Amino acid sequence: MSASLSSDLKNKYNVRSVPVRKDDEVMVVRGTFKGREGKVAQVYRRNWVNHVECITRENVNRATVNVGIDALKVVTTKLKLDNDRKALLDRKGKGRSAEKGKGKFVNEDMAPPLQEVD
Repeated sequence: MSASLSSDLKNKYNVRSVPVRKDDEVMVVRGTFKGREGKVAQVYRRNWVNHVECITRENVNRATVNVGIDALKVVTTKLKLDNDRKALLDRKGKGRSAEKGKGKFVNEDMAPPLQEVD
């Protein structure tokens, strides 16, 4: 379950999205809880939702429970980095930086025009 990165993280790592994991900080950008920020408390892969610490509701028996937020509705604002995650960002960023010049030709790359043949 990947979530897109905030604009400053996109520019820093040259990556559009990264899988969400516990202790990342996210901001909800769509839905009822739009504008709320918090730390990811749990990634519930079976139901395809993330539980954010600050987003809760009251249950029928008056207990507070976390509300599941879909990964597409959040933007990651701060990453919890470890060695594996740094390697992932480097690998994805390197591939995207190589694609920037893909398919573009400049005049120096073009072959000179053919001479007239008698």
